[in-house]
Amino acid sequence: MAKIELKDVRKAYGAVEVIKGIDLDIRKGEFMVFVGPSGCGKSTLLRLISGLEEITTGDLMFDGERVNNLVPSKRGIAMVFQSYALYPHMKVYDNMAFGMQLAKSSPEEIKARVMAAAKLLQIDHLLDRLPKQLSGGQRQRVAIGRAIVRDPRVFLFDEPLSNLDAALRVQTRLEIAKLHHTMDQVTMIYVTHDQVEAMTLADRIAVLRDGRLEQVGTPSELYERPNSIFVAGFIGSPKMNFLTGRFAAAHGCQTLGIRSEHIDVVADGPWQGAIVHAEDLGSDNYLFVEVGSDEPLIVRRPGKLTARVGDRLALAPMDGQLHRFDAAGAPIR
Repeated sequence: MAKIELKDVRKAYGAVEVIKGIDLDIRKGEFMVFVGPSGCGKSTLLRLISGLEEITTGDLMFDGERVNNLVPSKRGIAMVFQSYALYPHMKVYDNMAFGMQLAKSSPEEIKARVMAAAKLLQIDHLLDRLPKQLSGGQRQRVAIGRAIVRDPRVFLFDEPLSNLDAALRVQTRLEIAKLHHTMDQVTMIYVTHDQVEAMTLADRIAVLRDGRLEQVGTPSELYERPNSIFVAGFIGSPKMNFLTGRFAAAHGCQTLGIRSEHIDVVADGPWQGAIVHAEDLGSDNYLFVEVGSDEPLIVRRPGKLTARVGDRLALAPMDGQLHRFDAAGAPIR
């Protein structure tokens, strides 16, 4: 495993700067997730760490050693892409063994590592198949297995679940989580635009916005104490409710935020309105209530859905669960 340090790392393509000064420490054995909207620079930052892109200015350190000019093959990394990048004419075993064969490893060592990785990922029964004979989730596990056999210091995942359907995403996400627990000595960096993936996998999350770090912290820190209105709106599903105008003014701020699960339905409350939409998810339901704010309030209610569109509700925020933001989007503590 490796401790990774980014010191004022920048990347420019001509006059266009896409990474605008990143300072970040990634601990040994940590599962760090880069998350943010499309175009925020998260995949570019991953490619800078891998060596697939050249850093314009700044320092990238692995265990205290500057690696800016070190070729990818010398950095001790293994990368898993969203496109799987498997050789279609090679069987699963050969796809997983190929990197070790290039490194002139012995056949015995190659077999031992491939079999161990295949067993870990529960694909040992697929070793004689071609990629076209596999499902998307199986192909992604082969790609992960190919990375494992290289025994890297650092795993880099570039949106590995984005090509999978919803059920396979959940299943493969579990496989990656189990992999992290099993290989707890390997540093892992994972890029996604899906904040649910980030919340469920990460030890810490780095939220990027327009080439800059917006906030770094554990999932609970980002969820409970966002340091900007951007992070508050990006982290969490559904997103945080935001109220402005008279709602915010009553609490001495420009924007008032509250999570959907922190709103109570009461007999008489400060916010009142009609349900304009309801979503029944089985164990939970979401009520969209028009209270006169810019957007309907989303209220999360456990249990069976009993309310209907058109019903009027009185709502109240739970004590201590309001988030206040100033005109610049910074929190007011």
